[in-house]
Amino acid sequence: MKRIVNELLAFSCLLLAASCADYSDLGGFNAEPDPSYTDDYAGLASVKSYTNREAYPNMTMETSLALTTYNKQALDHAVAVTNFDGVSFGNSFMPDKYVSKKGYMNFMALKEALNHSESIGYKVYGSPIVANEKQSDDWFASLTAPIEVSVLPIDDKDVDYSTMEEFTGTSKRNKPTIEKNFDDKGNALKIPKKSKPYIVEGFPIDLQGFYTITFTVRGFKDDKKAEMEGDQNIQCTFADSLINTGRDKSGKLIAKNFTVRPGGWQTIKVEWVPSKTAKEGYLMIEGNTNTVLYIRNVHVEHKPDNHRDQTKDEKNDTIQYALRKWCDGLMEANAGRIKSFDLVDKALNDKKVLDGVTYEGENVLDLKHSTDKIFWQDYLEEGSKSGSELYAATVSKVAKAAFEKHGGNAEELKFFISETGLEKSQRLSSLKYWIKTWEENGAQIDGINGELNLTYSEDATTQAANEAEVNTLFEKLAATGKLIRLSNFDIKYNDAEGTAVTADKITKEQRQALADYYARVIKAYMTKIPAAQQAGLCKGNSFDASSGKGDPVGLWSKAANGDWVRNATYEAFCKALKGE
Repeated sequence: MKRIVNELLAFSCLLLAASCADYSDLGGFNAEPDPSYTDDYAGLASVKSYTNREAYPNMTMETSLALTTYNKQALDHAVAVTNFDGVSFGNSFMPDKYVSKKGYMNFMALKEALNHSESIGYKVYGSPIVANEKQSDDWFASLTAPIEVSVLPIDDKDVDYSTMEEFTGTSKRNKPTIEKNFDDKGNALKIPKKSKPYIVEGFPIDLQGFYTITFTVRGFKDDKKAEMEGDQNIQCTFADSLINTGRDKSGKLIAKNFTVRPGGWQTIKVEWVPSKTAKEGYLMIEGNTNTVLYIRNVHVEHKPDNHRDQTKDEKNDTIQYALRKWCDGLMEANAGRIKSFDLVDKALNDKKVLDGVTYEGENVLDLKHSTDKIFWQDYLEEGSKSGSELYAATVSKVAKAAFEKHGGNAEELKFFISETGLEKSQRLSSLKYWIKTWEENGAQIDGINGELNLTYSEDATTQAANEAEVNTLFEKLAATGKLIRLSNFDIKYNDAEGTAVTADKITKEQRQALADYYARVIKAYMTKIPAAQQAGLCKGNSFDASSGKGDPVGLWSKAANGDWVRNATYEAFCKALKGE
């Protein structure tokens, strides 16, 4: 039904005007036309139609779109397939969107998108196979959790009040005494009504242990040892932790009751864990408001934590397993259709360098590492090789094998390393060092995907520096000999004082200046990156934010009525791709 609706919309809009834009017929699927436009840009065709394919056979102009948005096949989707050569699903392609905390993988949405894209002959770029962010952290945590082992209980303390002459312990209220020859079988600890004594204390505490305290108790109505009238409920606190059944609506702990019944001695078993702030072990009882209690014996034992941390080798094997499972699931869903992927994403540390390692005269930045999360590069080690050295090499081998296993042609497969901040010479040199290291360890790395962070400035000096930086970056990237793809191709606008100008505030003149800069960047890429190395540009956002409060990054702006309206940037893209 959705396809039929789209075809009808396409047909109806084509009837509106002879000057309507060129809406592509993609494999029999007519995309819904791109939105309304002002008369200034009425004569323009779709953006991608302006690229000179003979001169620039590898040049593509892609856009980013969330996977769920793409699958709706509404206006955003229509703009993408009509005007761009391909789409990247960005962060919505990452493992955290597909993998549950138990490792179950659901690729239904991805398969839907790829089935549709295949049917219309539309290109999809593969966002990072692995990264540091947006990974399946819950799954990793469960995979690398401590292993359960068998443990034996440890005896901590025994108290025999039958042999004691005096109670020297702690009581917060109504201190107990020793009653001699209580029942011709020895002495007993006598606990008066409304008392709060520690019936056992002074033993070391294992904060990770699980404790069992048993004590023999008998209750009487009063000192004359008249039998109890009914049950008496008492409460216990073990090592600063009230033994409870949960919390009430106000958040207050609900104490658990331990019942002393009439008629002779009985054994009460208490099982609990200490407070994490406890300094030593004890058991305090309270609540005997109507009964005098007698206690004869107390025994304390605990089971140590029955888990041990996994060894580094065990975690390494586990993470290798996780990588294989993730790549297998991803490539099964892909079925050879996505042929270009970011292999790893933003691996470089922002500040920390490798001690004593330089490359091209720069101190080499280390990779990112973590102490509270699982980062692939911390575990994918083998022999004397560190996980950092083998990071991309291991991922490429596993991903390539899975790609071939599930119908992919390995000769068509391209892997890119995605990184940001490459306009800084240290970061680019560091990336080149790591690419060299990974390739020496067997990685397939075909290209670099540089994530751009561009700004146009009304200040002439600042803008000259901005443009010089971009041109230098392109020249350095071209010199690597790798395929060069540039993503996040959004340009912000700053006034002469450095204040950001939002989409709802930008003037026509400012928009044109911004558009001209977009065009210069596109042409710089097409002239400075050899045609054989061009892997294209990927627009971060096709349109300005609907609220207008965001940056004016779109080729389209949204009108007050919700329509998308072409702006000067649309025209700039068309002219630049055409070579004007």
